[in-house]
Amino acid sequence: MSLMSTPTSNALPPDTESSDAAKPCAVASDSTSGLELAPRQIVAELDRYIVGQGDAKRAIAIAVRNRWRRSQLSDEMQADISPKNILMAGPTGVGKTEIARRLAKLTSAPFVKVEATKYTEVGYYGRDVESMVRDLVENAIAMVRGLEQERVQEEAQRRTEERLLDLLLAHSSPSDPIELPESDATNVDAALDDDAALDEVTAANEQRSRKLRTRAKMRDMLREGLLEEKSVEFTIEQKMMPIMMGGVGLENMDVDLQGMFERFMPKNSKKRSMSVAQARKVLSAQEADKLVDEEKIAIKAIAACENNGIIFIDEIDKVIASEGKSADVSRQGVQRDLLPIVEGTSVQTKHGYVKTDHILFIAAGAFHHGKPSELMPELQGRFPIRVELSELTKEHFVQILTEPKNSLTRQYQALLAAENVELQFTADAIERIAEYGFKTNQTTQNIGARRLYTILEKLLEELNFSAAEMSGQQVTIDAEYVDQRLAAICEDEDLSRFIL
Repeated sequence: MSLMSTPTSNALPPDTESSDAAKPCAVASDSTSGLELAPRQIVAELDRYIVGQGDAKRAIAIAVRNRWRRSQLSDEMQADISPKNILMAGPTGVGKTEIARRLAKLTSAPFVKVEATKYTEVGYYGRDVESMVRDLVENAIAMVRGLEQERVQEEAQRRTEERLLDLLLAHSSPSDPIELPESDATNVDAALDDDAALDEVTAANEQRSRKLRTRAKMRDMLREGLLEEKSVEFTIEQKMMPIMMGGVGLENMDVDLQGMFERFMPKNSKKRSMSVAQARKVLSAQEADKLVDEEKIAIKAIAACENNGIIFIDEIDKVIASEGKSADVSRQGVQRDLLPIVEGTSVQTKHGYVKTDHILFIAAGAFHHGKPSELMPELQGRFPIRVELSELTKEHFVQILTEPKNSLTRQYQALLAAENVELQFTADAIERIAEYGFKTNQTTQNIGARRLYTILEKLLEELNFSAAEMSGQQVTIDAEYVDQRLAAICEDEDLSRFIL
């Protein structure tokens, strides 16, 4: 369990059907994709952040590798091979969500995490299940746009520099040199004899030369960072988003109607005054947006969603209907609505139609009050790979506190280092913290590794409060210190229930 706490045209244009955008590929196509990693390498990478749960990691790694294998086949064979969706069952706080999140980051694949409980059956107030696919597309759009903006960053920075110079000099770029009139091109010598015309041309070109020299000096100062605090004023345009009656926003509107509003809503333009350092970020983003092709981004994003997208459906156990409760009618309806999405259908988004046939669905739930077998049989069949995640033991807690790259102990050491306080944990202190965490989980509600957040916050509460006055000191947390801070609370079940 990781402890790091870390949201077009409907058809491809004729000239893009054979392009790279239409082929199965990860979003980050410019670098080595995690899809090319062997299953053993994927598991090793997940081990850096998540303790235990080897079966779940292996199942995930195989599913990812199968995506790469599919991409190596002929188009005809690719169409027939569907991803093997995964159902993870296990207590809260054991790493279900973190495995999926780390996997998406590792593979640079479009990823969205949703809770099954926020969806309702069609006809009831709430979000429809197709919105999870639209969310996935929006995430992919943001990822692809980011990559495209990186690709044009050099040109965007050049344009940003020119705009900053224009703002600083309060005039546009120098015009072309003034030349002699061409009306009498056959008699240039005569024109040159006109002293008045010659003086006018010379004065204008001298003025332009002075502007060029001033601009060059200003450019040097800008590049040297001497003008970062100077204020500039420019116009920022923002689209106004309509607020619908009854609290219904664009998200729940018909896709075509949503697109129409976005096209015709006026832009809110206002002048802003800010420092050069702040303006550079805003102007750079504006220039990068002008350089990227939105239609190309949409095509790439949809291709990435269809071939490499991952949708993680959490709390799937909460849509199991309980007999005798009329409120559960919508839960059964959510399961029915999920069926076509998971099986494979086309979902309309404002960027085009998205086929869900090859999206990988990972469902997870604690199943405290139900079993996976209580889901609709048809839905069960759409998740052929079942993985059960085990409860965390004291030994797991010790590993969680020390082994992951982003372990809680390392996080607290880094936070206090900002106050110039050196924090150290002894081995017996780690053992004692793990023991208290495991014991509290057994005597109260089992919330898995999240219990360590509460315990460490309580343990270091006084130190965190006083650290600002302790600059230059070294603090060692040992077993005795842990006992002093936690023993009384952990031994009293009522106290531990409300405090830890």
